[in-house]
Amino acid sequence: MPRLGRRPLVRIGPVDPTVTGAAGLVAVTELVDRLGVVGALDDGIGPIKQRDRGLTGAELLVGMASSQLQGESALVGLDRSRADRAGAWLAPVPCAPSRTAARLAGRFGPPQLAGIERGLAVIARRMMRLLPAQRRAELVTGRPVLDCDSSDVEVYGRKKRGVAFTHDGRRAGRPLLVSWARTGLTLAADLLAGNQDPRPHVIALLRRALSVLPDAVCAPPVVRADSGFYSTAFMRAVVAAGGDFAISAPRSAALWRAYAQIPEDRWVEARDMRGAQVAAGDHAPEGAPPGTYTIVRRVKVAAGEVSADPRSRRGRTLVPGQRQLLLDGMIDHSWAVSFLVTSLPADEPGGIVAVEWWFRGRADIETRIKSPVPLGKPVPG
Repeated sequence: MPRLGRRPLVRIGPVDPTVTGAAGLVAVTELVDRLGVVGALDDGIGPIKQRDRGLTGAELLVGMASSQLQGESALVGLDRSRADRAGAWLAPVPCAPSRTAARLAGRFGPPQLAGIERGLAVIARRMMRLLPAQRRAELVTGRPVLDCDSSDVEVYGRKKRGVAFTHDGRRAGRPLLVSWARTGLTLAADLLAGNQDPRPHVIALLRRALSVLPDAVCAPPVVRADSGFYSTAFMRAVVAAGGDFAISAPRSAALWRAYAQIPEDRWVEARDMRGAQVAAGDHAPEGAPPGTYTIVRRVKVAAGEVSADPRSRRGRTLVPGQRQLLLDGMIDHSWAVSFLVTSLPADEPGGIVAVEWWFRGRADIETRIKSPVPLGKPVPG
C-alpha cells in the first residue's frame, strides 16, 4: 500500500489489448441491430461494388459513424479505431482502413446519397414501432418541429473538392441539414461549399425531409431556422406544405423602424433569460404569407459590457447610434435586440413569450453539427 501523503506508483508496461475506452459501443451495436440499420441503408443505397465482397455501403457509413462516436474527426481516425482490438470487437461493423474508406466514399453519387435518406426513413418507422406507447403517441399527435441549419466546417489542403473560402477566409464545407428536433434524427442533408448561399437549396431539402417523416406523424410541421435561411420564398414553401415557420431575421432598417414603434407598455419579461423582454410587432416582409408577424426580444446591456472593438458581435446587436454613446459614457445602458419572423399564432403576451422561448431550442442542432451526440439520444424541442 502507498504511504499516506504520497501518490501511488504508476507501473508502465505493454498495452492490454483487452481493455478499451470505447466500451459504450456496446449500446451503439445493440441499437444498430435492433433497428436493422445496416440492412435498411443497404436497401436504399444499393451496391457500390461489382463484386459481392468486403464492406457494403451501409457498413462503411456505420463504421465511420462508430469511429466518430469514439471521438475521431477524420478518416485517419478509422485506423486508430481499428487498432483498438477490444473496441473493434464491440463495434457494430468492422472499420475500413482509411485509404479504403476514402476510395469507397468516392463511389457515393446522388443516387446513393438519396438512398441514405430512404434508408433513414425506414429506420425512423422502425424506431417509432419500438417506442413506448406514450412516447409514440406524443410524436404522432404532436406537431413535428423541423430544424434547418448549416455550419462551416474548416478543412485543409488545396486539392479538397467541393469546398471554398468563407467570408472570413477559411477553406470550408457547409453541411446543410433538416433535423426532427424531438428525436434528434437528421431527415435530409446536403453538403455545400463554404461560399454557397443555403437559401436556394433549403426548399428542396425541406421537401425531402417531409417525405421521409414516418407516415404515422400526421400533424402539420413547424420549421425553425436562423437568419441564413431568411427568405419569403422559404416562408411560402413552409406554409404551402401545411406548416408554420419561425425564422430569425437579419437586422434591417425596416425592422429597426418596427422596433422603435413598439410602445413601452407592450414589453413583457422573457422566459428563462435574465434581463430579457419580448414584444410583438406587425412587421412582415414583402411577399410573406398572410398572418406573418415579428416577435422582438431585447436584453439590457450595461455600458461596461460593451467592447470598443468594432468586430464585437454584441455591438452589432445594439440599437443603432447607441453604441458610441455607451462608450462615451453618455448613457448607462442600451438594448441588444433580436428579431423573429413567424406565422405561429400567439394572440396574447403569454403566447409570444412561449414562442420566443421555444425558438431558442433551435441552437441544439448547431451543437449536433459541431459536436455529434450519441446515436439515439433525444434532443429537446
